[in-house]
Amino acid sequence: GGHCDASVMVAATKGKGKAGTKAKAKASRGAGGKLGAKQTKTKKKRVTKAKAKAQTAAQIKRRRKRSELEELDEKWDPDHGKELMKELGSDDDILRHVRAIKERMDKDDSKPLTLSSLNLADKYREVVDKNTQSVLADIERVVLGAAKSILEGNGLGFHVPSRSSNNQQYIQELDRIVLKDSESLRKFGNRGEVRKVAIMSKLMQLVYELCSKDITATKRDLFYSDVKLFKKQLDSDAALEDVTCMLGCTRCSLHVVASEKGLVVGRLRYREAGDLIDCTRMGVGGKAIPSNIQKCTEFVSDAEFILLVEKDAAFQRLAEDRFYNRFPCIIITGKGQPDVATRQFLRKMHQDLKLPVLALVDADPYGLNILSVYTRGSKNMSFDSSNLTTPGIKWLGVRPSDLDRFKLPNQCRLDMTEHDIKLGNQLLNEDFIKSNPEWVKELKVMLKSKEKAEIQALSSFGFQFLTETYLPLKLQRKDWI
Repeated sequence: GGHCDASVMVAATKGKGKAGTKAKAKASRGAGGKLGAKQTKTKKKRVTKAKAKAQTAAQIKRRRKRSELEELDEKWDPDHGKELMKELGSDDDILRHVRAIKERMDKDDSKPLTLSSLNLADKYREVVDKNTQSVLADIERVVLGAAKSILEGNGLGFHVPSRSSNNQQYIQELDRIVLKDSESLRKFGNRGEVRKVAIMSKLMQLVYELCSKDITATKRDLFYSDVKLFKKQLDSDAALEDVTCMLGCTRCSLHVVASEKGLVVGRLRYREAGDLIDCTRMGVGGKAIPSNIQKCTEFVSDAEFILLVEKDAAFQRLAEDRFYNRFPCIIITGKGQPDVATRQFLRKMHQDLKLPVLALVDADPYGLNILSVYTRGSKNMSFDSSNLTTPGIKWLGVRPSDLDRFKLPNQCRLDMTEHDIKLGNQLLNEDFIKSNPEWVKELKVMLKSKEKAEIQALSSFGFQFLTETYLPLKLQRKDWI
């Protein structure tokens, strides 16, 4: 019995020890948990304080900027435009710099660089103009290849060049974007590609019919030929570019054009399908740039330069004021993002007439992006950049640095949106922007100030300030990059 009591006592003592250990551990965990929660709470407070501090600093910065702009508005002199006008010399003095560029271009007999002349290690793909018989033969070749693939049990498919951003490259020697020679097999049996293959097949059938009949159709005409298959014109347009790239020819070679969009006015005469066109007699509306540039021949001009304008509103002002009469030039616009025809027309004028091109765009990321499309090409059509780009375009205005240099009032400046800032930062990372330090500098000025302005902001000094003072002063100062 005594032995039994002793055993019970020992067991009880052990039980109490275990219970005590568990209690201590639980208490420790509780204390640690409280401590952890306290630390987390403290950390959150610090983060909240840091955010509040940053927000306060941002608010102070915005207030200071607003105050500076309000002060600028108070100091703004509406007669400043008249003061600037006094700096202008004679018309000959204003034009001397562009005339010097034109003279150098006239003397330059060197051939432009091409991809083949560079002897680069990588292979690239470029399209060329082809006659109707060549296009028909190419379509027949592709279709026979597809039929052979079906008979061999491999199913219907097309070898389509890749137009992804990974397959594009900026060549600094050419100063334009080109497409690498990489392709993939697009299979009808692939669930994700079946519709694309069907659309490409339909488009090749339509193009074959156009070429056989020697007639032309617009991209919109193609879309409405089978709306249920295409569903959206964006889909049919994208597939058409794939077909163009696959066949290795320009879109005009397929007898497919886009609706007319661009305008031209000024010191230019040419023949369009045999008819003589005089762009000095087109009123204030200008002449619509034809969809098929191949029909435009015999370009003649006494202009000193070409003025490329981003927007239609600025184009109309220049045309109405007959800017081209005082300063012999040709004025062209693509009304925003340019179409293929406008880009081709500009390139043809630049090459045939040997004239320098000066650009007038909005002082925002989209204006710079549009300018880069004209001069370096678009990624979407990098396979046709050799036919669509115009090298050496000078950025005349409106540049971000002009906002302060010309003392534009606050009410004419706009705050950049999140999309503007995002696009601006994307452009800073592009090789074709990095290749021009002056462009980078202007873009950084814009992103730092977070301000933008349209060409129409110059109207704060008067509706004709653009044509009578701003542009002449820019030309006189050789103020372009």
